[in-house]
Amino acid sequence: MWPIVTLLYLAFAPTVQDSTGNPEFTERLNNVYRHSIPVVTVDELPAMMKRGAVVLDTRERGEFDISHIRRARHVGYIWFDMREVYDIQKTDTVVVYCAIGNRSERIGEKLRKAGYRNVFNLFGGIYEWVNQRNPVYNTNNVQTTEIHVYDKHWAQWLERGTRVDD
Repeated sequence: MWPIVTLLYLAFAPTVQDSTGNPEFTERLNNVYRHSIPVVTVDELPAMMKRGAVVLDTRERGEFDISHIRRARHVGYIWFDMREVYDIQKTDTVVVYCAIGNRSERIGEKLRKAGYRNVFNLFGGIYEWVNQRNPVYNTNNVQTTEIHVYDKHWAQWLERGTRVDD
């Protein structure tokens, strides 16, 4: 009986796909991610933020200064230190992001290891956020179109915005 129920569930259960607006970008991300941290989509993030999710930008300071998601908190990647998040409750919902989601997944792993229970990675990172026409802001809290492209190889997946590199 259980094998039949399992087969029926697998055949008819809704499937949730991590995706972006570009299937090729989605495929590349799924090949790069370790899938060690649950992801949220760009469409899900605003509702999570309204419910109080803490959003952490795991890119380097220069990237963050050019643009970031409003109310995101910079924690960095190379010099990430758990003391940067001491004030966040381990039961709070935390969403991490970077340019595409690879570096943020690594920071998410560190947070999970430190006992944070509700950590999510923004699928596609700030690139997908901008590709889906969401606003970003500079350090003066002024909306901007500029996005730091940390890697020229991945820059091709930024379809909107003004590319800025070092």
